Amino acid sequence: MGISFNAASLLNGNGIDVSAIVSQIQAGQSGQLTVWKADQTTLQTQATTITNISNDLSSLATAVHALSDPTGALTGLTATSSESAVLTATVQAGATAASYNVVVTSLASTGTLYTAALANATTSVLPSGQSSGELDVQIGGSGGTTADITITAGSNDTLTTLAASINSLSATKNWGITASVVTDASGSRLALYSQASGSPGALALGVNNTTNLTFEPPVGGTDSLFTINGIPYSTTSNTVTGAIPDLTLNLLSADSALPVQVTVGPNTTGITDAVNTFVNAYNTVVSDINSQFTFNTTTNSQGTLGSDTSLRVLQSSLLADMTYATTDATSVSSGLVNLAALGIDMNDDGTLTVNQVATDTHPSFSNVLATNPSGVQNFFQNSSLTGFANNLNSDLGNLTAPATGVLSEDLAANQSQQADLTAEITNFQTQLAAQQAQLELVFNTVNASLEQYPFTLQEVNAALGVLSSDGLTTGTTTNTSTSTNTDTTPTSGNGTGS
Repeated sequence: MGISFNAASLLNGNGIDVSAIVSQIQAGQSGQLTVWKADQTTLQTQATTITNISNDLSSLATAVHALSDPTGALTGLTATSSESAVLTATVQAGATAASYNVVVTSLASTGTLYTAALANATTSVLPSGQSSGELDVQIGGSGGTTADITITAGSNDTLTTLAASINSLSATKNWGITASVVTDASGSRLALYSQASGSPGALALGVNNTTNLTFEPPVGGTDSLFTINGIPYSTTSNTVTGAIPDLTLNLLSADSALPVQVTVGPNTTGITDAVNTFVNAYNTVVSDINSQFTFNTTTNSQGTLGSDTSLRVLQSSLLADMTYATTDATSVSSGLVNLAALGIDMNDDGTLTVNQVATDTHPSFSNVLATNPSGVQNFFQNSSLTGFANNLNSDLGNLTAPATGVLSEDLAANQSQQADLTAEITNFQTQLAAQQAQLELVFNTVNASLEQYPFTLQEVNAALGVLSSDGLTTGTTTNTSTSTNTDTTPTSGNGTGS
């Protein structure tokens, strides 16, 4: 729209609104800036979406790698016990699938030594009139350590002070025993406990005992006894390592009449978790892509990447990977050549479902895994690297490559467009700023002249009045009329442009 002024109001001394005029002149040009900024916002939104999908694709790659890794979840073993109340077992790296028959006869125990009850815990344990005494405790049998405990009247001659003294000496001399006072209906007793289990922790009264204390027969301090496939074993601990290579037995109770079957085999729980993690990660990526191509009838549009050809390439590649059928001879012979044969079906929207219940046409994954765990492993990975996970892992490696991956290239192109557009906007804004400065200079000059006009006119009128009063008559006729401006007090600063 053009700019016009009211001529009648320009000469009243109020001037023009320079800022409004300059803004009006530049308004038509700033429309392009609005378009560019809208494009910039769209590119930023697209970049965020691409980044989110790329991150989810990386999570899928991680999940697939776990299925293709020869030392990953699919090859992991676990140990199960037919009687978990008697013993449990855990495997270490290097364990092999096998089955063992274990019978636990006795558990390793810590040694305990009790005194007979005294009336209370504060009575001296020394014989009447005796100021000192000695007490020896044998730790670990005849070949073990002898704890020589000296008792002094008034220092450690009661059960309470004696227990404290024994604990202090044990910590200093590494006897491996603890002492406490136990009180029951019969009175108070000194109780000694070994800190080691098995025969090294056996406790017994030594040669010397010049106190009033009498001791009950020792309890505990025995090794565990068990057999593995009929071969006898004994250890000082209930945690047994070395009896079976790369397998730890945790003995919990003894029952010589109850054989326990320990089986080392595929970790079906770990395999199931790995497969579910893969399916969930894949479904997340597919849902991401689907949301971009879904038409919104309310907004009459697709997602911000609805026209992105790179996303179509990614979608096609993933769908093709899900229909991959391995040609490995072992998989072909078992019939486990594709996901559907394992009980993992593709839905109409391209997502996957792990079947939980078998039907006539759809097996359940849990049943397939339980009956043929090696076949499931061979489907995902094999020595010829033609398994499903081997193939998908290779494709995802290409799709997620930092420089050449389909989304990496897409994001790089987006960022390049953003950089170009930002440069365009910056340059245009610089030009507008320069133009604004020039326009303001011009119109400020005009405005100053317009605001000065009433004063100039007043000066002219005043000069004409002086000439008239002097009676200058150079001609035959004297002009006595003067023009008078009634607006003798001009006001500056208000615009009159319209």
